[in-house]
Amino acid sequence: MDETRGKESRERDNRKGNSQRHEKELMGRKKERFDNLEKKTRGKKNQQPAQPQKKEEDTIKTITLPEKMTIKEFADRMKVQASVIIKKLFLQGNIVTVNNEIDFATAEEIALEFNCICEMEEKVDVIAELLKEEDEDEAAMVKRPPVVCVMGHVDHGKTSLLDAIRDTHVIDKEAGGITQHIGAYMVECNGEKITFLDTPGHEAFTAMRMRGANATDIAILVVAADDGVMPQTVEAISHAKAAGVEIIVAINKIDKPSANIERVKQELAEHELIPEDWGGSTIFVPVSAHTHDGIDSLLEMVLLTAEVCELKANPRRNARGLVIEAQLDKGRGSVATILVQKGTLKVGQPIACGSCFGKVRAMIDDKGRRVKEATPSTPVEILGLNNVPNAGEIFVCTDSEKEAKSFADTFISEGRERMLEDTKSRMSLDDLFSQIQSGNIKELPIIVKADVQGSVEAVKQSLMKLSDEEVMVKVIHGGVGAINESDVSLASASNAIIIGFNVRPDAMAKATAEREGVDMRLYKVIYNAIEDVQAAMKGMLDPIFEEKVLGHAEIRQIFKASGVGNIAGSYVLDGTFQRGCKVRISREGAQIFEGDLASLKRFKDDVKEVRAGYECGLVFDGFNDIQELDVVEAYTMVEVPR
Repeated sequence: MDETRGKESRERDNRKGNSQRHEKELMGRKKERFDNLEKKTRGKKNQQPAQPQKKEEDTIKTITLPEKMTIKEFADRMKVQASVIIKKLFLQGNIVTVNNEIDFATAEEIALEFNCICEMEEKVDVIAELLKEEDEDEAAMVKRPPVVCVMGHVDHGKTSLLDAIRDTHVIDKEAGGITQHIGAYMVECNGEKITFLDTPGHEAFTAMRMRGANATDIAILVVAADDGVMPQTVEAISHAKAAGVEIIVAINKIDKPSANIERVKQELAEHELIPEDWGGSTIFVPVSAHTHDGIDSLLEMVLLTAEVCELKANPRRNARGLVIEAQLDKGRGSVATILVQKGTLKVGQPIACGSCFGKVRAMIDDKGRRVKEATPSTPVEILGLNNVPNAGEIFVCTDSEKEAKSFADTFISEGRERMLEDTKSRMSLDDLFSQIQSGNIKELPIIVKADVQGSVEAVKQSLMKLSDEEVMVKVIHGGVGAINESDVSLASASNAIIIGFNVRPDAMAKATAEREGVDMRLYKVIYNAIEDVQAAMKGMLDPIFEEKVLGHAEIRQIFKASGVGNIAGSYVLDGTFQRGCKVRISREGAQIFEGDLASLKRFKDDVKEVRAGYECGLVFDGFNDIQELDVVEAYTMVEVPR
């Protein structure tokens, strides 16, 4: 028994000893691991100061950002949590959510704290990209006929001259000798062709130029020898110069006894059109549409000018050109008169034209014949578009109908955005300074209209003197008379500001200016205009205040109060009367007082406002001569945002 007990106790001691040894071993291993870990950590600690610097240098990122974006989009681009950015803005005093928009400048500031360098995203003009041209191969270029437009004052014989050139009688079909049908015709001279656009004056330029394309190469300016330079003649010169086309002067009606060619030359020299025989560079050709005198020499001069301009195009490519006019025909559908400028257009080809598209079903030339193809500088009527395009729209021939449709769809969606952008970016004196600051503007185009020629010249001279090293003031047109639609369309095409003296815009001009977003300024004193332009260039235009009528009240009873004067017990008829507003008092339709409202009461309490249908007590500043039934109008001056 004792033996057994002794055996058990020995076994217990052995087990105890084993476990103690085991524990010691474990402790030893743990200590070893801990020491190794400490060594490693110590080693890392010693290396640490140099490491973050390296890491920081490695992680400087460059990101591209749009002009405006939501905080969520910004965070995604930087690959950080949106909450981090919201916190930063919150600490700056801006309470925002992930859907709030921030501008590029704010984003750039925040991004720098996250080692991100920001670059502004370049806006791609989708329509410009679609219409972008490849560089033409010089070897494939061939000579093309010149495109000529006839301009001038009404009744100086533009259509008669075209009539004489074409030997047809379009003028017989026109009411009052005013061109109604817009068309294009081809004539032949010395075996070479010339295309004439028969358009009402400036349309060939402005409508096309507003879409960034030039329709014509040469402008023939018709001036009557017995009449001389007239307002529309000056207008035509401005349009042609703004479009940058060559001008040939045709002095018409030389068969009349009162014709004075030298006077016409003298008057045109004042508008920088100096004849060749006076040492200038403008070609002058005396003609008579009536007797057909000088017509041939005029056409020869057109061909000579065209040769100097070296007009060339590549006929072996997809066609491209301009819409001169378009209308909806009862029997034929959408009919567009187009001018092919490059390539060759063939029947059956898919075509895209602005927001319209289709297949060329048929082509009719200027003589009414059906043709299969049209080469550069050829005007034709085409059928087959799904809609009526705008005059001046660029058409392109595509490889497939699907491509033409997608072109038109893109044009529609982009057109909407562009319209909004255009409205914002139209030149106005109010935002002139900010545009100068951002370097967007190098010259300020201005159109001057006044009641007398003397004023026009005086203003032109004064405004041109305002040019400085940052911006050049350029008067692109000056004329006498009311501001008309032609002035507005020139301003719109040239992004100009119209300044008028003692003249008003006519109804059509006003509507067009509003639609196109053209800035029109009317003055009675020359110096005010000069001061305004000068102030705008320095960014110091005074704010404009506009009157806002708040409401009307009728005086029903008068109370006398010592130390206050008369209190008008009034009934508010409409609107609201506010404390501190301005008032006008009228008696039987005649105004008797205009000034400040000194106090506004309801019973005995001063109040902030009294609405329609309630009674109130009014005290007028420095005016007590009131009677019952006087009408009080309350108004305030509000600053109009520029």
